[in-house]
Amino acid sequence: MASSRIAQIETIIRRTDRLITQRTKTSTMFTRWRLAIFLVGLVCTITLYKLDWYHSGNLSLALFLAIFVAVAAYHNKVEGQIHRLRQCKQIKLTHLARIALDWAAIPPRPGEAPTSHPYAADLDLLGTHSLAHLLDTTVSDHGRERLHGWLLNQPPPPSQWYARQSLAKELAPRSLFRDRLALEARLTGDQELNGKRLAAVLEHPIGLPRLDAILAVQSVLALATIGLASASMLGLLPGYWMFSFAAYALIYFLTDQGEELLEHAVGLHHETERLAIVLGYLERHAQRQGTALASVCTNLIGGASPTLHLHQAARTLHAISIKAHPLVHLAVNALCPWDLWFTRRLIHTQHKIKNALPQWLDCLAEVEAASALATFAYLHPNYAWPDPLIETGVQNGTPPSFHADRLGHPLLPAKTRVANDVHLKGLGSIHLITGSNMSGKSTFLRTIGINLCLAQAGGPVCAHSFSWTWSRLACCIRVDDSLDAGLSFFYAEVKRLKTILNATKESASPPVLFLIDEIFKGTNNRERLIGSRAYITALSQGHGFGLVSTHDLELADLESAVPSLANAHFQETVAAGALQFDYRLRPGPCPTTNALRIMELEGLPVKESLS
Repeated sequence: MASSRIAQIETIIRRTDRLITQRTKTSTMFTRWRLAIFLVGLVCTITLYKLDWYHSGNLSLALFLAIFVAVAAYHNKVEGQIHRLRQCKQIKLTHLARIALDWAAIPPRPGEAPTSHPYAADLDLLGTHSLAHLLDTTVSDHGRERLHGWLLNQPPPPSQWYARQSLAKELAPRSLFRDRLALEARLTGDQELNGKRLAAVLEHPIGLPRLDAILAVQSVLALATIGLASASMLGLLPGYWMFSFAAYALIYFLTDQGEELLEHAVGLHHETERLAIVLGYLERHAQRQGTALASVCTNLIGGASPTLHLHQAARTLHAISIKAHPLVHLAVNALCPWDLWFTRRLIHTQHKIKNALPQWLDCLAEVEAASALATFAYLHPNYAWPDPLIETGVQNGTPPSFHADRLGHPLLPAKTRVANDVHLKGLGSIHLITGSNMSGKSTFLRTIGINLCLAQAGGPVCAHSFSWTWSRLACCIRVDDSLDAGLSFFYAEVKRLKTILNATKESASPPVLFLIDEIFKGTNNRERLIGSRAYITALSQGHGFGLVSTHDLELADLESAVPSLANAHFQETVAAGALQFDYRLRPGPCPTTNALRIMELEGLPVKESLS
């Protein structure tokens, strides 16, 4: 199925390339025509003027100018089509890069894992080569933050989750809609839409009391100045216009909004136009009642049209942006109260849409985040949509569970990815994972965590089937010391494990699914064994379930002391003097170790030290 999706996208790319080639040839032809029309028109017009046929010359000039303008307009249209086709092709190429995990060809997006988050850094959720890097097809800052929020704030309220998944499922087969949404934003700029800046302008109060009265006075003074200056130029009156202009200038400088408007509004019209285009596209495609998209876009299709109001706001902000050109700005304001007029227009715009704008941006963010998950599902048609075991979000006696068949890591290439089955059921249920170095224990824990994160975000998972109960995810996989905080590696690990244990004591919240890699690896063998036994026993008695990996084979004996604990392992084989791993999870404790073998293969004096 994945290969057929790749073939489908490659077919679209080849078709797009052919269209680009055709349009490029057409554009080249129009370039020649424009030059020919210009030269022929120039020669004909000059010749007619030389012959003193002025009427014919004027007619020739008008005719050739009209032809040139018409051809230039159509040429610009063809160039726009070429640009559009190239952007479409780039979107499809990025889709192929997401399938192949070609990170260099996937545009990076801003975002770093928050400090002290219970699982973000452990599972590579944010940053380069991360899950968010793979998923993120959003076009606005609100959409990007919404997608990150879905990944980081879990579990969500069940009603919200069902709405997310319904929308993502509905959008998954609508590749044209999703790509066009991204295309509409990319055609007007490469940067993501910044709705926060527009919201800040609309929420920023403009402190100019009695604006209507001042505007009326300035308008009268401007008209009087123009009238008196005209009369003075015609010799009808002396230079009385200087008095009205002096009063006009004095009021202007006393009421100048200068830095306030320049700082907040100048240059924002382009961003507003882009937002209007994207919301307009969404507004047009959300009209069909009874769909998940229409349900999410209620604020767009009911009441004030965002397209109309944002275009009006863009025109006002464009007019204010004249402040970026000081000489032109002063000249225009010398003739009329330009700043005051558009300050008044901006205030009216604030009153109209400042309450609706957050709702519009929220709607766009919801569609963008769901569209990112839908694109992920479309590019991986063999991934499964997960099913929660508890619809209402209340446990109702249902034991915490996690069941996945053929579970794989979505950030690993499909050719090298190894899938395993995972089945956990009941509070205190623990799988103790033993195995050799490099056998796949850490990757296996991350596989479980990242797929649970995808499931609770509302997206598809890298599995044949996946069902679970709502869980709070907590990990201790990637632990770093901190020189700034004065924390050693072991102390940092202890603090993380303490946080997980405390979370399992919160019985009023959903159960904790914990993933702990190489427990207490920062201390010596004796103390690690004692601490691990006590800690795992405490976990089995708390409000949680999960997996713990370890190098200590002695901990496998806990299976007899902790009824809810089960042993499982990864192992390796030795062939042709080299270690080979199949990354398959097997029941029971690991029967082999490989640390000395790795030392020996790397040329360390293991035998000499043992003799």
